[in-house]
Amino acid sequence: MTSDGSRATLAPVSIPTVSVPGHPVWPQLSHEEERYLKEKIKDLLIQVNGVLVAHYYTDGRLQDLADETGGCVADSLEMARFGTEHPASTLLVAGVKFMGETSKILNNEKRVLMPDLAATCSLDDGCPADQFSRFCDQYPDHTVVVYANTSAEVKARSDWVVTSGIALPIIKHLASQGKKIIWGPDKHLGNYVQRETGAEMIFWPGSCVVHEEFRSVALSRFRKLHPEAAVLVHPESPQSVIEQADVVGSTTALINAVINRDEHSFIIATDKGIFNKMRKLAPEKTLLEAPTEGEGATCQSCARCPWMGMNSLQNLLTTLQEGTNEIHVSRELAERARIPIQRMLDFASQMKN
Repeated sequence: MTSDGSRATLAPVSIPTVSVPGHPVWPQLSHEEERYLKEKIKDLLIQVNGVLVAHYYTDGRLQDLADETGGCVADSLEMARFGTEHPASTLLVAGVKFMGETSKILNNEKRVLMPDLAATCSLDDGCPADQFSRFCDQYPDHTVVVYANTSAEVKARSDWVVTSGIALPIIKHLASQGKKIIWGPDKHLGNYVQRETGAEMIFWPGSCVVHEEFRSVALSRFRKLHPEAAVLVHPESPQSVIEQADVVGSTTALINAVINRDEHSFIIATDKGIFNKMRKLAPEKTLLEAPTEGEGATCQSCARCPWMGMNSLQNLLTTLQEGTNEIHVSRELAERARIPIQRMLDFASQMKN
């Protein structure tokens, strides 16, 4: 506990400056070109005994193709779990690198390919394994809990891996045992979890470039323009944005809110790639983008992850044709990283029983 009585501490470390790429600009496809690419990809998936798994934040055409081919559109953990249960020997992961690594950790015997290995994540890049490990060594009496948005090496250094959907019950469970927590890497999600659970936590000072840009003042004004709309916020957002939410939750939780809540309009504070699945499952609902800091050239993400934008039908096809961009995680590292992930999976299974 800190000197002012707070049970939350932001780690006094200087993290690397993350270089955020510009949004990729892909050539506009005609209907015929899109159909051709999809058919080629479908044929190649059959040839390599492969399956496509795509994150909710990727291009809608990739999500549609995953659904059309018996693949999966989901959050990062469900993507990896789906790959474990599917008989395919090749997993084609449309997302960012830590998602491919998580799939490889849980499916080390399978081939895992990605459209672009340069598609990373500001949370992952801002939490180098060696620096994070040295930081953890300073607090040997703390339990290390890391978000799924981290490298295989950081996962291997942790005691628990969590997703936004299960972070609250796991931290509540650890707090009930009197555990003190090192949380990495997202400070906003960590702060939200700490406020909800009262756990004693030290946060790694990372943040998501997309959710960091949602602004409370702009959101407040936007809500006045749309008083009938419910506000749905991902917990990677700043506290001042979370405090205005009707629902705070993971990507899956936000999708379920659109489906199940009585409101017909929703202000969504997360990557707008999620709109594709929301519109499919609730076509009668109106979806509004929460305002970000700046517009066009003056915002870094504009509510779209630039790394997710590196996935396209074009480079997905190239990857399958050439067998390039394979994810490699050594068996020894995968075994160590799997332990904290398995703890989470076992905990989730016990919650259902």
